Amino acid sequence: MENILRIAVQKSGRLSDDSLSLIKECGIKFYNGTGKLKSSATNFPLEFLFLRDDDIPGYVADGVADLGIVGENELVEKNKDVVVLKKLGFSKCRLSLAIPKSETYTGLSFFQGKNIATSYPKILGDYLKEKAIQADIHEISGSVEIAPSIGLAEAICDIVSSGSTLMMNGLKEVEEIFRSEAALIGHPLMNQQKKHLVEKLLFRMNAVQKGKSSKYVLLNAPNHALDKIVSLIPGMRSPTILPLAQEGWSSVHSVLSEEQFWENIEELRAAGAEGILVVPIEKMIL
Repeated sequence: MENILRIAVQKSGRLSDDSLSLIKECGIKFYNGTGKLKSSATNFPLEFLFLRDDDIPGYVADGVADLGIVGENELVEKNKDVVVLKKLGFSKCRLSLAIPKSETYTGLSFFQGKNIATSYPKILGDYLKEKAIQADIHEISGSVEIAPSIGLAEAICDIVSSGSTLMMNGLKEVEEIFRSEAALIGHPLMNQQKKHLVEKLLFRMNAVQKGKSSKYVLLNAPNHALDKIVSLIPGMRSPTILPLAQEGWSSVHSVLSEEQFWENIEELRAAGAEGILVVPIEKMIL
């Protein structure tokens, strides 16, 4: 197994879908049928282990898996000896404190002496200690939102994406304590062969993610405005400028971040740019 990387991925759920989608966009082919706990890529030395997300940090720390894709919330909570190789930018969420809607929130002092139910006792405990709040933490797994309504706790600390689950259970979010996104983690003592394979995988991931955040922009511009337009869309090195059949006009091609484009669109139009096309990029290698 020396020349094969093992990667641990959540076996189901949004994090699993996003993780596998990224790997497929890296040109890596594999089959992950329903209920499958193990699979191998057909065109890259990569083997998949499909696990519970909270088990992934431990499997990577123990060397059973070389790599893992896991939410930072689980990574910090489990506190295992692993290396964060790359933050992946998807499966974003937050860990927040919530209380019943009927309660009046008076600030962090509200939690002094209260019972708080959570699946993240370490993160919550560290936060409360930092804020000098003494509270009793009740660790439970799953269905944390029900704790106040059954009298187990006066508050909860749980993962929030949209907040709809809190609302359905008569709760309101009052304090965000931690922000999380998916991360690629690795075993700290991989051999050189495996490190080389990790570098190849990271190269592909970076190309995919750079492409997603960038756009290929084409526009027509009057020649007298080229200097101004080029300054607004500088590109990776410099834009490509091609003469149009119509005298006095050129076609300008460039690559820039989507955020940059929207920031500059009005100035581009004011400078005389016309026929602006914005095209998605599948991969981008710098």
